[in-house]
Amino acid sequence: MRLIDSHCHLNYEGLAERQPEVLANARAAGVTGFLNISTRQREWNDVIAVAEANEDVWATVGVHPHEADAHPDLGAKALVDAASHQRVIAIGECGLDYYYDKSDRQAQREGFQAHIEAARATGLPLVVHTRDAEDDTADMLEQAVNAGGVRGVLHCFTGSQELARKALDIGFFISLSGIVTFKNAQDLQETAKIIPDDRLLVETDSPFLAPVPHRGKKCEPAFVADTARFVAGLRGVDVETLAEQTTGNFFKLFSKACPERGRGAA
Repeated sequence: MRLIDSHCHLNYEGLAERQPEVLANARAAGVTGFLNISTRQREWNDVIAVAEANEDVWATVGVHPHEADAHPDLGAKALVDAASHQRVIAIGECGLDYYYDKSDRQAQREGFQAHIEAARATGLPLVVHTRDAEDDTADMLEQAVNAGGVRGVLHCFTGSQELARKALDIGFFISLSGIVTFKNAQDLQETAKIIPDDRLLVETDSPFLAPVPHRGKKCEPAFVADTARFVAGLRGVDVETLAEQTTGNFFKLFSKACPERGRGAA
Protein backbone atom coordinates (compact mmCIF):
# COMPACT_ATOMS: atom_id res chain seq x y z
CA MET A 1 0.00 0.00 0.00
CA ARG A 2 1.32 3.43 -1.01
CA LEU A 3 -0.30 6.47 0.55
CA ILE A 4 0.50 10.16 0.30
CA ASP A 5 -0.17 12.56 3.17
CA SER A 6 -1.21 15.46 0.97
CA HIS A 7 -1.18 18.05 3.78
CA CYS A 8 0.97 18.04 6.90
CA HIS A 9 2.96 20.55 8.94
CA LEU A 10 6.24 18.80 9.67
CA ASN A 11 7.77 22.02 11.00
CA TYR A 12 5.10 22.61 13.65
CA GLU A 13 5.67 22.00 17.34
CA GLY A 14 4.93 18.39 18.19
CA LEU A 15 6.43 17.09 14.97
CA ALA A 16 9.47 19.28 14.31
CA GLU A 17 11.41 18.24 17.40
CA ARG A 18 11.14 14.55 16.48
CA GLN A 19 10.91 14.81 12.73
CA PRO A 20 13.06 11.76 11.83
CA GLU A 21 10.92 9.55 14.09
CA VAL A 22 7.69 11.00 12.69
CA LEU A 23 8.78 10.33 9.12
CA ALA A 24 9.98 6.82 9.97
CA ASN A 25 6.66 6.00 11.65
CA ALA A 26 4.77 7.14 8.59
CA ARG A 27 6.94 5.24 6.14
CA ALA A 28 6.45 2.10 8.21
CA ALA A 29 2.68 2.64 7.91
CA GLY A 30 2.84 2.78 4.11
CA VAL A 31 3.12 6.55 3.65
CA THR A 32 5.44 7.14 0.72
CA GLY A 33 5.11 10.89 0.26
CA PHE A 34 4.44 14.03 2.28
CA LEU A 35 3.41 17.54 1.28
CA ASN A 36 4.86 19.88 3.92
CA ILE A 37 2.69 22.98 4.10
CA SER A 38 3.73 26.53 4.94
CA THR A 39 1.42 29.07 6.57
CA ARG A 40 3.69 32.13 7.05
CA GLN A 41 6.37 33.67 4.87
CA ARG A 42 9.03 33.28 7.56
CA GLU A 43 8.46 29.50 7.45
CA TRP A 44 9.17 29.08 3.76
CA ASN A 45 12.91 28.41 3.99
CA ASP A 46 12.50 25.89 6.82
CA VAL A 47 9.66 24.05 5.10
CA ILE A 48 11.66 23.85 1.89
CA ALA A 49 14.72 22.64 3.82
CA VAL A 50 12.83 19.56 5.01
CA ALA A 51 11.94 18.76 1.41
CA GLU A 52 15.55 19.23 0.35
CA ALA A 53 16.66 16.74 3.03
CA ASN A 54 14.03 14.07 2.24
CA GLU A 55 13.29 12.86 -1.28
CA ASP A 56 9.75 11.82 -0.33
CA VAL A 57 8.84 15.27 1.06
CA TRP A 58 7.69 18.24 -1.03
CA ALA A 59 6.95 21.82 0.02
CA THR A 60 4.48 24.62 -0.54
CA VAL A 61 4.80 28.39 -0.18
CA GLY A 62 1.84 30.33 1.11
CA VAL A 63 0.23 32.39 3.84
CA HIS A 64 -2.75 31.10 5.83
CA PRO A 65 -5.74 33.46 6.00
CA HIS A 66 -5.20 33.78 9.76
CA GLU A 67 -1.90 35.48 8.91
CA ALA A 68 -3.23 37.93 6.32
CA ASP A 69 -2.98 40.96 8.62
CA ALA A 70 0.67 40.11 9.33
CA HIS A 71 1.49 40.04 5.60
CA PRO A 72 -0.06 43.27 4.28
CA ASP A 73 2.52 43.66 1.50
CA LEU A 74 2.55 40.06 0.29
CA GLY A 75 2.10 40.03 -3.43
CA ALA A 76 2.11 37.41 -6.11
CA LYS A 77 5.76 38.12 -6.98
CA ALA A 78 7.10 36.91 -3.61
CA LEU A 79 5.15 33.69 -4.01
CA VAL A 80 6.23 33.21 -7.61
CA ASP A 81 9.89 33.76 -6.73
CA ALA A 82 9.78 31.28 -3.85
CA ALA A 83 7.89 28.74 -5.93
CA SER A 84 10.74 28.53 -8.43
CA HIS A 85 12.51 26.13 -6.05
CA GLN A 86 12.41 22.62 -7.50
CA ARG A 87 10.94 21.12 -4.30
CA VAL A 88 8.01 23.59 -4.15
CA ILE A 89 5.04 21.99 -5.88
CA ALA A 90 2.05 24.13 -4.80
CA ILE A 91 0.91 27.57 -3.67
CA GLY A 92 -0.67 27.68 -0.20
CA GLU A 93 -2.14 27.07 2.08
CA CYS A 94 -4.25 30.08 1.40
CA GLY A 95 -7.91 31.00 1.39
CA LEU A 96 -10.56 32.48 3.64
CA ASP A 97 -11.51 31.83 7.26
CA TYR A 98 -14.49 33.77 8.57
CA TYR A 99 -15.00 31.43 11.53
CA TYR A 100 -12.13 32.74 13.64
CA ASP A 101 -11.74 36.09 11.83
CA LYS A 102 -8.14 36.35 12.99
CA SER A 103 -7.46 38.71 10.09
CA ASP A 104 -9.55 41.38 8.41
CA ARG A 105 -11.78 39.81 5.80
CA GLN A 106 -10.76 42.22 3.06
CA ALA A 107 -7.11 41.52 3.84
CA GLN A 108 -7.89 37.81 3.57
CA ARG A 109 -9.51 38.27 0.17
CA GLU A 110 -6.60 40.37 -1.09
CA GLY A 111 -4.11 37.79 0.13
CA PHE A 112 -6.09 34.97 -1.45
CA GLN A 113 -6.15 36.84 -4.74
CA ALA A 114 -2.36 37.20 -4.63
CA HIS A 115 -2.08 33.43 -4.24
CA ILE A 116 -4.47 32.88 -7.13
CA GLU A 117 -2.35 35.15 -9.33
CA ALA A 118 0.81 33.30 -8.27
CA ALA A 119 -0.80 29.95 -9.07
CA ARG A 120 -1.69 31.18 -12.54
CA ALA A 121 1.80 32.59 -13.12
CA THR A 122 3.59 29.44 -11.99
CA GLY A 123 1.15 26.79 -13.19
CA LEU A 124 1.17 25.29 -9.70
CA PRO A 125 -2.02 24.19 -7.92
CA LEU A 126 -3.57 26.05 -5.01
CA VAL A 127 -3.96 24.45 -1.57
CA VAL A 128 -7.09 26.14 -0.25
CA HIS A 129 -8.32 26.54 3.33
CA THR A 130 -11.91 27.67 3.74
CA ARG A 131 -14.10 27.86 6.82
CA ASP A 132 -17.44 29.66 7.13
CA ALA A 133 -16.60 31.51 3.91
CA GLU A 134 -18.19 29.27 1.31
CA ASP A 135 -19.79 31.91 -0.89
CA ASP A 136 -16.70 34.11 -1.18
CA THR A 137 -14.41 31.11 -1.63
CA ALA A 138 -16.57 29.65 -4.38
CA ASP A 139 -16.97 33.01 -6.11
CA MET A 140 -13.25 33.76 -6.11
CA LEU A 141 -12.30 30.29 -7.31
CA GLU A 142 -14.98 30.22 -10.01
CA GLN A 143 -13.78 33.57 -11.34
CA ALA A 144 -10.17 32.38 -11.24
CA VAL A 145 -10.89 29.14 -13.09
CA ASN A 146 -13.04 30.91 -15.65
CA ALA A 147 -10.13 33.29 -16.32
CA GLY A 148 -7.92 30.25 -16.92
CA GLY A 149 -4.80 28.65 -15.56
CA VAL A 150 -5.95 27.86 -12.02
CA ARG A 151 -6.49 24.47 -10.37
CA GLY A 152 -6.16 23.10 -6.86
CA VAL A 153 -7.60 21.34 -3.85
CA LEU A 154 -9.90 22.23 -0.99
CA HIS A 155 -7.91 20.77 1.86
CA CYS A 156 -9.28 19.35 5.12
CA PHE A 157 -12.74 19.63 3.63
CA THR A 158 -15.53 20.26 6.16
CA GLY A 159 -17.88 22.33 4.05
CA SER A 160 -21.32 21.71 2.67
CA GLN A 161 -22.11 19.25 -0.08
CA GLU A 162 -23.05 22.28 -2.18
CA LEU A 163 -19.51 23.67 -1.84
CA ALA A 164 -18.09 20.25 -2.69
CA ARG A 165 -20.15 20.12 -5.88
CA LYS A 166 -19.11 23.65 -6.85
CA ALA A 167 -15.45 22.75 -6.33
CA LEU A 168 -15.82 19.59 -8.37
CA ASP A 169 -17.64 21.47 -11.13
CA ILE A 170 -14.63 23.77 -11.61
CA GLY A 171 -12.16 20.89 -11.62
CA PHE A 172 -10.86 21.12 -8.07
CA PHE A 173 -9.89 18.17 -5.91
CA ILE A 174 -11.18 17.55 -2.36
CA SER A 175 -9.00 16.29 0.46
CA LEU A 176 -10.33 14.56 3.56
CA SER A 177 -8.62 14.66 6.94
CA GLY A 178 -9.21 12.75 10.17
CA ILE A 179 -12.30 14.86 10.78
CA VAL A 180 -14.23 12.49 8.51
CA THR A 181 -13.75 9.73 11.13
CA PHE A 182 -15.34 11.76 13.93
CA LYS A 183 -18.66 10.54 15.33
CA ASN A 184 -20.39 13.89 14.70
CA ALA A 185 -19.24 14.15 11.07
CA GLN A 186 -22.19 12.40 9.44
CA ASP A 187 -22.73 15.12 6.83
CA LEU A 188 -19.08 15.03 5.84
CA GLN A 189 -19.20 11.25 5.66
CA GLU A 190 -22.06 11.50 3.18
CA THR A 191 -20.07 14.00 1.12
CA ALA A 192 -17.10 11.63 1.16
CA LYS A 193 -19.20 9.07 -0.68
CA ILE A 194 -19.92 11.32 -3.67
CA ILE A 195 -16.42 12.58 -4.47
CA PRO A 196 -15.35 11.06 -7.79
CA ASP A 197 -12.56 8.51 -7.63
CA ASP A 198 -10.26 10.76 -9.63
CA ARG A 199 -10.73 13.86 -7.43
CA LEU A 200 -10.12 12.49 -3.93
CA LEU A 201 -7.09 13.08 -1.70
CA VAL A 202 -6.39 12.16 1.92
CA GLU A 203 -4.34 14.06 4.48
CA THR A 204 -3.66 14.45 8.18
CA ASP A 205 -3.22 18.23 8.63
CA SER A 206 -0.89 16.98 11.38
CA PRO A 207 -0.13 17.83 14.12
CA PHE A 208 -3.88 18.61 14.30
CA LEU A 209 -7.07 16.55 14.01
CA ALA A 210 -5.92 13.03 14.82
CA PRO A 211 -8.42 10.53 13.41
CA VAL A 212 -10.18 7.76 15.29
CA PRO A 213 -8.67 5.71 16.96
CA HIS A 214 -6.04 8.34 17.87
CA ARG A 215 -8.33 11.11 19.15
CA GLY A 216 -6.63 13.18 21.82
CA LYS A 217 -3.14 12.38 20.56
CA LYS A 218 -0.78 14.58 18.59
CA CYS A 219 -1.57 13.78 14.98
CA GLU A 220 1.19 12.31 12.80
CA PRO A 221 1.40 11.62 9.05
CA ALA A 222 1.29 7.88 9.84
CA PHE A 223 -2.34 8.34 10.84
CA VAL A 224 -3.35 9.07 7.24
CA ALA A 225 -3.58 5.29 6.92
CA ASP A 226 -6.41 5.25 9.48
CA THR A 227 -8.28 7.96 7.62
CA ALA A 228 -7.79 6.09 4.35
CA ARG A 229 -9.20 2.87 5.84
CA PHE A 230 -12.24 4.72 7.14
CA VAL A 231 -12.91 6.52 3.85
CA ALA A 232 -12.44 3.27 1.94
CA GLY A 233 -15.12 1.70 4.13
CA LEU A 234 -17.48 4.59 3.46
CA ARG A 235 -16.95 4.23 -0.27
CA GLY A 236 -17.21 0.44 -0.32
CA VAL A 237 -13.70 -0.27 -1.59
CA ASP A 238 -10.65 -1.85 -0.03
CA VAL A 239 -7.97 0.43 1.36
CA GLU A 240 -5.42 -0.68 -1.23
CA THR A 241 -7.72 0.56 -4.00
CA LEU A 242 -8.29 3.88 -2.26
CA ALA A 243 -4.56 4.26 -1.64
CA GLU A 244 -3.82 3.66 -5.32
CA GLN A 245 -6.49 6.14 -6.38
CA THR A 246 -5.45 8.92 -4.01
CA THR A 247 -1.74 8.49 -4.72
CA GLY A 248 -2.40 8.71 -8.44
CA ASN A 249 -4.55 11.77 -7.88
CA PHE A 250 -1.77 13.43 -5.88
CA PHE A 251 0.67 13.17 -8.76
CA LYS A 252 -1.99 14.20 -11.24
CA LEU A 253 -2.70 17.42 -9.32
CA PHE A 254 0.80 18.15 -8.05
CA SER A 255 2.43 17.37 -11.36
CA LYS A 256 5.72 19.10 -10.48
CA ALA A 257 6.38 16.26 -8.03
CA CYS A 258 8.39 13.38 -9.46
CA PRO A 259 6.43 10.12 -9.03
CA GLU A 260 9.59 8.12 -8.44
CA ARG A 261 10.18 10.20 -5.35
CA GLY A 262 6.83 9.13 -3.93
CA ARG A 263 8.09 5.59 -3.34
CA GLY A 264 10.03 6.19 -0.18
CA ALA A 265 13.13 7.98 0.98
CA ALA A 266 16.42 7.38 -0.75
